[in-house]
Amino acid sequence: MEHTQTQDDVQKGGHPLSRMLKTHGHLISSLKEGDVVDVTLLHKDKKKAYFDIPNYGATGIVFGIEFLSAQHIIKKMTEETSLPATVILPENEDGYVELSLVRALRQQSWREIKKLKDEGEICSVVIKAANTGGLITELFGVKAFIPVSQLSTENYPHVEDGNKNKILEELKKFVGQDMKAKVLDFNQKNDKLILSEKEVLGEQVKKTLSSYSEGDLVDVTVSGIADFGVFVRFVDDPNVEGLVHISELDHKLIESPKEIVDVGDSVKAKIIEIKEGKVSLSLKSLKPNPWDEAEKHFAADQEVQGQVSAFNQFGALIALDHDLQGLIHVSEFESPENMKEVLKEGETYTFIINQLKPDEKRAILTLKK
Repeated sequence: MEHTQTQDDVQKGGHPLSRMLKTHGHLISSLKEGDVVDVTLLHKDKKKAYFDIPNYGATGIVFGIEFLSAQHIIKKMTEETSLPATVILPENEDGYVELSLVRALRQQSWREIKKLKDEGEICSVVIKAANTGGLITELFGVKAFIPVSQLSTENYPHVEDGNKNKILEELKKFVGQDMKAKVLDFNQKNDKLILSEKEVLGEQVKKTLSSYSEGDLVDVTVSGIADFGVFVRFVDDPNVEGLVHISELDHKLIESPKEIVDVGDSVKAKIIEIKEGKVSLSLKSLKPNPWDEAEKHFAADQEVQGQVSAFNQFGALIALDHDLQGLIHVSEFESPENMKEVLKEGETYTFIINQLKPDEKRAILTLKK
């Protein structure tokens, strides 16, 4: 009578491939922990799965925690299904090669990730979650992170005061959405994978910026405001976003960019630097510099009227005639608190110009006694 292979046959070593262990031990001994081999399903039950390892004339087994972690894979498999597996133990006490399906898939995922990185390919991911540092997603089943700094200028959370709760609320809007990205960095050993959205547009932006030069005047729209400056988007090329640093907004010192512009404003700006796909612009370069005419209106030791416009760590900023600005240093007072008792914001006082240095855009004042 023809013998039918049973689960007991496999477990007792009755399977032909199991019997080959005795005659092909030299092949099995060549297997090492961590090797990835192609395997074919022989049999599965509720706790174990047996596999043929044809290139080594051996039988592999997946059981215990490895079986539990791979249940979603094994459940879909039928006999003769082939896939890669990682060797955990080349030969156990029963003569089987202990395997991991999950580790093999993980290794395969990292190979695909490395290929994307090496070739600079664009991938599509779904945003799973967000935190104050960026967006969480996965690529080939590997958890990945897109830092805020690696978001495109369009998706960057332009939160003026840097409030983390506001940033998080902005980032949560992307959860569930598809996003194009590139592999920026990865470390398989540390299970670290960093993606970048802005790299996707980087090459396109660099190509676009090649048609511009430093000194060009461009029409821009204010797309965001931060403490350090203003983000502006080119009207003719909306994918290009540049930065106007706070020092390039106006000739006078300002405490906040909102003193000069608001989001949505359309202005003309001058390109002052293009470097590595980033563009810096200036608004003040297109404005008359009042300091060029300063010596026509003011001189050292002159008595002037000025309005207190703001306080900073150095003292009080004083608005003078002809769009100029002076500073009375905090050292002129007993303390910052005393300075604010003597001078009130918005009030006008009489000052003496102690120093006038137009080249440095500086007028140092003292209060007339």
